[in-house]
Amino acid sequence: MPKLRFPGFEGEWTKKRLSEVATGFDYGMNAAAIKFDGTNQYIRITDIDDESRCYNQSNPVSPAGILDEKYLVGVNDILFARTGASTGKSYLYKETDGKLYFAGFLIRVTVNAENNSIFVFNTTLTQKYNKWVQLTSMRSGQPGINSQEYASYTDFYPMLNEQNKIAKFLNMFELRISKQRQLIETLKKYKRGVIKSLFERKRIISCKESQWKKCYMGDVITLQSGQDFVPSDYNDNGTGIPYMTGASCIVDDKTVVSRWTTKPRCMAYKDDTLLVCKGSGSGAVVKLTQKEAHIARQFMALQCNSAITKDFCFYLTLYLSNRIKQAATGLIEGIDRKTVLNQEIMLPSIDEQNKIANFLFNYDNIIYAHKTYLAYINEIKKHLLQQLFI
Repeated sequence: MPKLRFPGFEGEWTKKRLSEVATGFDYGMNAAAIKFDGTNQYIRITDIDDESRCYNQSNPVSPAGILDEKYLVGVNDILFARTGASTGKSYLYKETDGKLYFAGFLIRVTVNAENNSIFVFNTTLTQKYNKWVQLTSMRSGQPGINSQEYASYTDFYPMLNEQNKIAKFLNMFELRISKQRQLIETLKKYKRGVIKSLFERKRIISCKESQWKKCYMGDVITLQSGQDFVPSDYNDNGTGIPYMTGASCIVDDKTVVSRWTTKPRCMAYKDDTLLVCKGSGSGAVVKLTQKEAHIARQFMALQCNSAITKDFCFYLTLYLSNRIKQAATGLIEGIDRKTVLNQEIMLPSIDEQNKIANFLFNYDNIIYAHKTYLAYINEIKKHLLQQLFI
């Protein structure tokens, strides 16, 4: 029996295979993604948010070719990632997600009428399920779980009325989490607007607009480009100084370390602004959290002279990042040095720079507080899942 149970429910839970509570186990369509046509959306593994397990509709695409209705996702459908690093990731369809076709690296199951789809979906968020995914997916060289293996996954299920009670409770909890995520995104959006207003001088904190001086980024910073190491020149055991390799080193607006080197050459220092200049994360901006680090070629470090403060440089680069990214070139998107150094800017006095940076830093603290609370309620939900399920 589960450790936590709602009053009024008795009896043993029944051990069942997923194939006993759901039907289908169908593979998705093998179609290319094209520009969104306004109606037909195409969900791929990467369109399922890792944290929320919701469909990310920020940049929808449509499937190419003739559309077959058998690939439409509907009510009570759960999608499972069947290959790659995200194997096991799940998604429960919501009617608000609209008309949705699923891609070939996903498997669709339809929860039957004798079971609650929200309850079944939540079984895929437990530690038990994650351990099964890890074990099952690594039986071959390439991580993957096929439809027969998903069908054979076993878990314990109560009667439908108890499933409904648990599902209703967890759904209410998830709605609170969703509202918190929406609040954070709204605050981030507002922050972007504030930054735009400040750096376009539509909003002045203290000094007059005439006191801002026109110059170029190259006048106020030194730009340090990075270099990659061969594997023999870095390690993962903490020996030497941090080695920052690219966008994967940015987690929750901070730099994190997974590699080190004893042969540093291209140095960045604490609170230097780092700009991702190559790859899928091109245009991302972060301040170096560590005391010092060697940066790889995916990074540029903006190092300030006496005309600009480090904090102001960071927020200014955030403002410029979209403009800089739009100038990226090459098959693998890349930002060159000239693009950064030749950015025309307006620069206020050091006193005004400090006031602007402090204002935005305080706003960052508000966002951080809401992120901390989101992490807290997510942990509560994880704990509840361990208590409510066997």
